[in-house]
Amino acid sequence: MEAQERGIRLEEQIEQWRSYVRRRQAIQTVDVEELEDHLREQVSSLLRANLTEDEAFLIAVKRLGDLDSLSREFAREHSDRLWKQLVVSRDESDETRSSATREGVVAFGLAVLAAIAIKLPELFGLTLDGDEGFYARNVSLFVFPLLAGFFVWKRRAGSATQRWLAAGFVAGAVFANIYPFEPAGSTEILTAMHLPIALWLVVGVAYAGGRWGDPEVRMDFVRFSGELFIYYVLIALGGGVFSGLMALLFQAIGIDVEPFFQRWMIPCCALGAVVIASWLVEAKQSVIENMAPVLTKLFTPLFTILLIAYLATMTFTGRMIEFNRELLIAFDLLLAVVLGLLLYSISARDPRAPKNVFDVLSVVLVISALLVDALALWTIASRISEMGFTPNRVAALGENIVLLVNLAWSAVLYVRFLRGQTPFTSLERWQTNYLPVYGIWAAIVVTAFPPLFGYT
Repeated sequence: MEAQERGIRLEEQIEQWRSYVRRRQAIQTVDVEELEDHLREQVSSLLRANLTEDEAFLIAVKRLGDLDSLSREFAREHSDRLWKQLVVSRDESDETRSSATREGVVAFGLAVLAAIAIKLPELFGLTLDGDEGFYARNVSLFVFPLLAGFFVWKRRAGSATQRWLAAGFVAGAVFANIYPFEPAGSTEILTAMHLPIALWLVVGVAYAGGRWGDPEVRMDFVRFSGELFIYYVLIALGGGVFSGLMALLFQAIGIDVEPFFQRWMIPCCALGAVVIASWLVEAKQSVIENMAPVLTKLFTPLFTILLIAYLATMTFTGRMIEFNRELLIAFDLLLAVVLGLLLYSISARDPRAPKNVFDVLSVVLVISALLVDALALWTIASRISEMGFTPNRVAALGENIVLLVNLAWSAVLYVRFLRGQTPFTSLERWQTNYLPVYGIWAAIVVTAFPPLFGYT
C-alpha cells in the first residue's frame, strides 16, 4: 500500500511538471512528450540507484533543466517546496532509514572481515617460507570477494550469478598461487599487477546483480569505480592525518608506534577502507553530482596540453622514447588516466546535449594519446626485435595494443559524432562493450605468462 501511495505521488509530481511546461509552451517551442520520456528515464535510473520517488523526481527535474529552459524554471520556482516534500518524505520513511542502517552495518562488518583476512595467513603460518610475493599476488583476494558479497546481498543476485562469481575468485586464487614463481621475478610482478584488474571485472558482475549485459549498468559500474577511487583517496588522506597525530602523541611519551603502523594498521585499514568507500559511494550516489566527472572537466585540458607539449618536444628535438620498466609503467599509467578521463566525460555527458567545445577538446586528447601510444608501440616492438621477448615487453605490447584499439575507434566515433554522422550513444556503447577486453587480457597475463616465460 505504501509503495502504491509513493507511485501515485510521483505521478502527481510529473503531472505538475507537465502542466507547467504546457502552460508556458507559448514562450518556447518544446516537445513535451519527448521531454517527459526523458524525465521518466532519469527517474527510473535514479530509482534503480535506490533513491526514493521524491528524491528521484527532484534530481531528474534539475538534470532536465540542463536541456530545457522551462524545466529549469520549474525546478527553480518549485525547489523549496520539493525539498520540503523530500525532507517530510524521508522523515516518514522508517523503512528507508532501516535499510540504510542495515547496509551500513553489513558494510562495516565486511570491512572488519577484510581487515582480519589480510592477517590470517601470517597469524596461522599459512604463507610459504620465503614466499615474499604472497601478499602482493593475493591482496585483491582478501577484499574483492567480500565486496562482491556486499553487492550480491544488496542486489539479491541469483544463484547462477553467485556460482559464476565464486568460480572467478577461485580461479584467481588458484593461478595466483599454483605456479612456482621466481621470487620478485617478472611474471610474479605481472600477476600481482593484473590479477586485481581481472577480479575487478568479477566485482563488476556482482555490482550489476545479474544485469551485466545492460550497457547502462556497465556504465554505472564505470562511474562507481571512479567515485570509489576518489572516496578511497580521501579516506587515505584522512587516515594519514590521523596516523601522524597518533605518532606524535605516542612519541611524546616515548613510545614508537611505527611497527604497529606497518604490521597492523596500514594493511588492515587499507583493505577495510575499500568496502567502506564502496558503501559510501552507494549511499551517496546520484544525491549530489558525482565528483569524478567534475574532476574530468578540470584535468582533461591539463592532460591535453601535456600530451601536445610532449609530442611537440619530441618532434622538434628529434629525441625518441627510451624505455625501461619504470618508464613503461608510467606510460601505461598515463594512457590509462587518459582513458579514464574519456570514460568519465562520456558518463557525465547527456547524449541529447548539443556539441560543445569540451567535445572538441576530448577528441584532441584522444588523438594525442593515440599518437603517444603508437610511438610507444613502435619503441616496444623495436626493442623486442633487437633484444628478444621478455614478460615485461610482451605485457607492455599487449596492453598498448588493447589501449590503441580502444582509443582509435573512440577517436573515429567521436569525430563522426562531431560531424553529425553518428549519435553519441554509439561511443557510450563502444566503451561499455570494450570493458571485458581489459579483464580478458589481464586474465591471459595471470594464467599464461608464468608457464610461457618459465616463472621468471
